Amino acid sequence: MKSPIIKFKNITYTYPSEKKNPALKNISYTVNEGEWIAIIGRNGSGKSTSAKIINGLLAADSGQIFIEGNELTSENVWNIRRKIGMVFQNPDNQFVGTTVEDDVAFGMENIGIPRKEMIERVASALAEVRMSEFATHEPAHLSGGQKQRIAIAGILALSPKILVLDEATSMLDPEGRIEVLQTIHQLKEKKNLTVLSITHDIEEAANADRIFVMNEGELIRIGTPAEIFQESEQLTQWGLELPFFARLKEELSKKGIEVPTEYFDEERLVDWLWTSILKK
Repeated sequence: MKSPIIKFKNITYTYPSEKKNPALKNISYTVNEGEWIAIIGRNGSGKSTSAKIINGLLAADSGQIFIEGNELTSENVWNIRRKIGMVFQNPDNQFVGTTVEDDVAFGMENIGIPRKEMIERVASALAEVRMSEFATHEPAHLSGGQKQRIAIAGILALSPKILVLDEATSMLDPEGRIEVLQTIHQLKEKKNLTVLSITHDIEEAANADRIFVMNEGELIRIGTPAEIFQESEQLTQWGLELPFFARLKEELSKKGIEVPTEYFDEERLVDWLWTSILKK
């Protein structure tokens, strides 16, 4: 059984400008090492606030946070941050170097990695995200998907244990979104990364190991995609949609077509449609 790598215990946080409306209300959860967790919810539900608290960018009003069993404190926050990489919504906001390789090296320069090791890590990280040929290019001339892959390379070069994606694919076109998510899935398996994906994209959340549903600062559901997507009426009330393949199953059922009760991802649903309906 995998050990817990993140633990929230009764976390509450209120922004100074919203004193009567806490952004997080007594949140508790545990994430195990190597899991992919999707955190979903409408705008203002507390998703991004929880990500910033994990990384110590915000300090909780009350409660405790443990990373690899160590409580996050003001004394160890910098050491904790070295275990956590964050990829944000707009990759342009993360670029500081004039070339791709300069940008990947930036974080390592800040923590004093020796130059020889830095050069090796830059080359390795770019190879991991299939961007080696762009090492001397200017980041501004890359596509959105390529920019996000460079942002991920900059994080990988720091060897984090946890990767936090804060709406990291929301500004990408469908092709860019697919290439970034495929890259992250491959890296997760290869390096046993723990991934927290804060997202509005239900299709993206459908591929997680577990989904955390947030609403008005509260964690209201935890479950597998199969468990969460069975609650179609509740999801609608929370301002969320079912993924396409779950909606298709519902529509087929309304038309009197018997559909499997178990959860199907998109690939399995296509196989079932082909073998059970289209071949008849």
